Amino acid sequence: MPSSRLSGILLHPTSFPSRFGIGDLGHEAYRFVDFLAHTHQKLWQILPLGPTGFGNSPYMCYSAMAGNPMLISPEYLKEDGLLQDEDFAHLPEFPLDWIEFEQVIAVKTALLEKACQNFQVKLQDSSKAKKEFEAFCQEKASWLDDYVLYMALKDDQEGKPWYEWDEDLVDREKSALQGAKERLKERILYHQFTQFKFFQQWNALKSYANENHVEIIGDIPIYVAHDSADVWANRDNFLIDAETGQPELMAGVPPDYFSETGQLWGNPVYDWEYLEKTGFKWWIDRFQTMLDYVDWIRIDHFRGFESFWAVPEGEETAINGTWMPTPGEAFFEKLEATLGQLPVLAEDLGIITPEVEALRDKFGFPGMKVLHFAFGSDAHNPFLPYNVPRNCLIYTGTHDNNTTLGWFENDLPDWECDRVVNYLGHLSPDGIHWDLIRLALSSVANWAIIPMQDLLGLDQRARMNTPGQAEGNWSWRYRPDSISEWLCDRLQLLTQLYGRS
Repeated sequence: MPSSRLSGILLHPTSFPSRFGIGDLGHEAYRFVDFLAHTHQKLWQILPLGPTGFGNSPYMCYSAMAGNPMLISPEYLKEDGLLQDEDFAHLPEFPLDWIEFEQVIAVKTALLEKACQNFQVKLQDSSKAKKEFEAFCQEKASWLDDYVLYMALKDDQEGKPWYEWDEDLVDREKSALQGAKERLKERILYHQFTQFKFFQQWNALKSYANENHVEIIGDIPIYVAHDSADVWANRDNFLIDAETGQPELMAGVPPDYFSETGQLWGNPVYDWEYLEKTGFKWWIDRFQTMLDYVDWIRIDHFRGFESFWAVPEGEETAINGTWMPTPGEAFFEKLEATLGQLPVLAEDLGIITPEVEALRDKFGFPGMKVLHFAFGSDAHNPFLPYNVPRNCLIYTGTHDNNTTLGWFENDLPDWECDRVVNYLGHLSPDGIHWDLIRLALSSVANWAIIPMQDLLGLDQRARMNTPGQAEGNWSWRYRPDSISEWLCDRLQLLTQLYGRS
């Protein structure tokens, strides 16, 4: 578990600058790692890397195991000989500060399809390329085969969710699946190719980060999307109505800081009784797969491993839900027995009971403390720096919070602003964001994580996500000239000053 004092940056790869309209795993990703290394940051926290569906949320992916093809760098495909300069000749002029997802997906999909066509020629001409590709498909077969067939069928069905397909495909009848594999083999190859290239590029980037003494914190959402390869191929793991294919119970959280009506996520909840009978195989495979490409795993909504908020089908808000228990202790014992000491971090925000804390502490998982939550009550507030334990990660804010500048200028009542100022003693001329960065870095928490938006002093327009808002999230990007010499010097100084280098 984390013991030394370290710090790092929260930034999803989609937020990198890129002429292709969305951040990717190309040159700017390596430039960012160089920035981390230069400023003595040892941690890079990302959001889930999966292929996103409606709303472009990395927490609602078509697969819990696959990578997002939109993160593939076309420039590196060109270096591989799969694209040419002329393929980039007519790129549209994308916005610099945000992602136009619909336009980006259309442009990048066309480039990926062109690269795949050239890759097929390469497979015929190069035995080495063919061997590498076949080895990848074999290594990832436990999830890849279902994923690529699911995506090919989804393309064929014009994007319809799996529970609206023909009954024989919904029920995964053997003859229907075999027929689909034959009929859609070209599209299946395309999806195999994009996964091959995603993991090739990601693994190279991770190796570069690790060589520069930067470890990557990945993010594992406790739930998966209803319309996903995971649910379609493993329906017994979930409480799904056999007739309709709809969730019998939906995931969410009750009313909290973010929403007066709670958050109704709509994901199907797990059939934990069935999962326990299987020795939690699907979950163990999921953790093992993720540990192949990150160093640490942040469990989003950790409290769901102790008990989960279950909302009946048909409800429009999360108010009328019920807490239901899970065999969390048995699961983590099995996971630890299988994988060894677990590099797990617990997102333990929201309604946290003593039972949840006991589960977290039994396995020594660090929890999270967020400074945006520290000033809304009295001196006993658990998020105040003098109240946090060493075994935790402290943040100014997270991807679900406003930026610190937006939080201070727009979200707080006057009395809470006054409390912030009184706690700090005064506001520095560098801005409230640097005040909170200093507060996080100087705290006793072993790890301090700063969102990139706060380092850049950006306002609420750079917010990554607003919980409960289905669209308009996840689109922020920073500009190539944002990382200045002054910023590097400032971050390096504070990191050294507070013993995190």
